[in-house]
Parts: sequence; C-alpha cells; structure tokens
Amino acid sequence: MTGPLAGLKVVEMAGLGPGPFCAMMLADMGAQVIRIERPSTGAPQIVAGKFDVTTRGRPALAIDLRQPVAVETVLELIAGADALIEGFRPGVMERLGLGPEVCLARNPKLVYGRITGWGQHGPLAKAAGHDINYIALTGALHAMGRPDEAPAPPLNLVGDYGGGAMMLGFGVMCGLFEAQRSGKGQVIDAAMTDGTSLLAAMMYGLKAAGAWSNQRGENLLDGGAHFYDTYACADGKFVSVGAIEPQFYALLLERCGIADPGFEAQNDTARWPVLKLRMADVFRTRTRDEWCALLEGTDACFAPVLDWDEAPQHPHNLAREAFVSIDGVLQPAPAPRFSRTPAGVPTGPGGGMTGEAALRDWGVSPETIASLRASRAI
Repeated sequence: MTGPLAGLKVVEMAGLGPGPFCAMMLADMGAQVIRIERPSTGAPQIVAGKFDVTTRGRPALAIDLRQPVAVETVLELIAGADALIEGFRPGVMERLGLGPEVCLARNPKLVYGRITGWGQHGPLAKAAGHDINYIALTGALHAMGRPDEAPAPPLNLVGDYGGGAMMLGFGVMCGLFEAQRSGKGQVIDAAMTDGTSLLAAMMYGLKAAGAWSNQRGENLLDGGAHFYDTYACADGKFVSVGAIEPQFYALLLERCGIADPGFEAQNDTARWPVLKLRMADVFRTRTRDEWCALLEGTDACFAPVLDWDEAPQHPHNLAREAFVSIDGVLQPAPAPRFSRTPAGVPTGPGGGMTGEAALRDWGVSPETIASLRASRAI
C-alpha cells in the first residue's frame, strides 16, 4: 500500500452512503481496510461489482455474525486494528456483540467511528432517514433552489458525503492523533445533522449579522446576485459566474461588453433581480464554447457547466489526472494530493483479494478460517 496512511488498519462494518465513502477515502490514502459484509440476501442492489466505486481498494468478507465464531473472528480483527467505522442505527452493533465497550475492552487504543443521520442520541436517533431528511433539519436544504420552486436536493453530496463521510474521517483521524499521545481509544459520534450544520457555519454567521435572508434566491451565494449564478447560452448549455470581488466583477463586465451604468452598483440588492435579467440576455447571445473562448482562464471567475461525460475530458481535469479508469470504469482519482507520500492508483472493489485471503493477511489462523468455512459463517 502507498500513501500517507500506509500502515493504518481499519475494520469497516459495511453499510450505506457515508460509511463506504469514508472507508474508500482511507483506503485511497493507503490504509489497510477490511470490509465486513453480511452474507448476500439476493436482494437487488442499485449498483454492484466494479461499478460500486465507493467499495474500491479493499477486500470484503461476507460473514454471518449470527454465529459466535464469526463474532469472535471480527473481534480478533478489531484487536489488531487502529480504527473501526460503522453506520448502523444506534444499538445494532451492541446487539451483534460488537459494541464500543466490548471492542474497547479487546483493544483499548481502538478509535470507534460511528456515522448516523441523527446521531447516537436525541428524539430522532432511532428513526430511519436519508440525506434529504438530515439536511432538511439543519436549514441547509431550505436555502437551496430557486425562489419560486421547492427546495432542490443537492444529490446526496451534502449530508452523506460532506456532513457525514468527511466528518467521520476527520473525527477518526483526530481520535487516532489523540490516541498516539494518551494510549487510549474513544468513540466518535458523527451525525450527518451535526456535520451539515457545521458546513453552514458561515451562513449562520451571516444570518446573525442580518446579511442573509431565509428567502431563497435573495442572497449572495444562492443565486440571488447577478454576478453569482448560472446562465443559459445560445446553444442551451450553461455557464457559471462567481465574480464577487470588485476587480473580478469589473473584468467580467468588460469581457462581456457590458457598459450599462446600472451594473455599477454591484452590491445594491434591490437591483439584483433586474440585473439578473439583463445578464441572462447577455449570455444568451453566444454559445457556451464561445463564452469559454472569451472568459475561461481569466479572473472573471467563470467556468462552463459540464455534464458527467464532459467533466472528465476537460483539459484542466485531464492535466491534473483528476479521473482514473479502473476495470474500464471511469471514476474520480484519490484526493487530496501529497507531495512526498502520494496515493497510488486504487484497485477496484475487493482490492484484488478474497475475503479468506484478507483474513490471512490480518493474521487470522488457518484453523479459525477452516472453522468459519465448516460452519458456513463465510
């Protein structure tokens, strides 16, 4: 394994959304991750095999945790791990015999990362939900979308991944740093509601200062400003502009050939609706490619709005090798970049290793593996 986390050992209890994404990030950076899955139920999956990108870079072990020998084997793995991550509802790991008290008794330095939507406690803690529900509770979803439309779901990027997986990864690494000094592990309670609220820290500050409205489409960063929005072009494609600073705004106007004195009062919010209409008229006069030729690469804070097929082929993304092909599946490359300990190119789902091979690699004895196989626990 290569990367800054080479040597780190992590047990991942397979779940949905943020758990696999967090484990993928750790594996991308060189951590030795083993993914513990439940035996297949035959239920259809949204995506599977090599197309299940967030399971890349690590082997999976399908094991029946209803059997004591299976639970003991997972505890043996945990005993040799630095961290564990799980994303079940509160109480599930305890019922499996793998709760924090049991695991920390076996491995006192273990960092036990838990990711849920609502958190480990609170009135909603045991209720089902998904990304859209969690971000709805934080104020973030209400702020997204056009003023005359319902709030627009931002895919599952904000709750599952930004407020969930990345907060879990940050929490686990904080816990590991502290454990190096104290010699003691601890439990990380990462809730997507907490994480999404934290992502909105700046907006809450602006709201308190009277500089942010509850009304969608009236604010600086939600499409209310004529200089921070997306616009349709003559060919029906879109461009984005974000010229907030005065010097960048002036360059945008210059490059667009806008000499209308009405645009001089950049931050007069009362004029924003009218200026947005005028700006929209300007961008409809050229195709997206024509605007790229005029504005891309300048300080006008401009970029074309690319679709899933276009983005990997953009010259900037190609130059940075921002995407990689693994088993014929084009997908984002590991990020961020490290100068001295760069991450390698990830392997596909399964990490090129069977579950039994992963057990051997983690030091589980041949006798235990034979017992698991004989009892059909694996």
